[in-house]
Amino acid sequence: MDINVKEIISELVDKISEDKELQALFKQDPVKAVEKLLNVDLPDDLIEKVADGVKAKLTADKVGDALGALKKLF
Repeated sequence: MDINVKEIISELVDKISEDKELQALFKQDPVKAVEKLLNVDLPDDLIEKVADGVKAKLTADKVGDALGALKKLF
């Protein structure tokens, strides 16, 4: 079974970004949120890596949005 972690992270970021309830669950328990969204039993180390990747991507997106807003001011 070939797993594309980057693709999984991208899909999860999209789903979490669009759903306030998922955002709250992800903030409270990222691993549980990822398991719920994937609905697949994956090894814990892989789930944790995916959760960390989603956190990083969500943070990067927020920073990018903030920088974009700053550029508009100038």
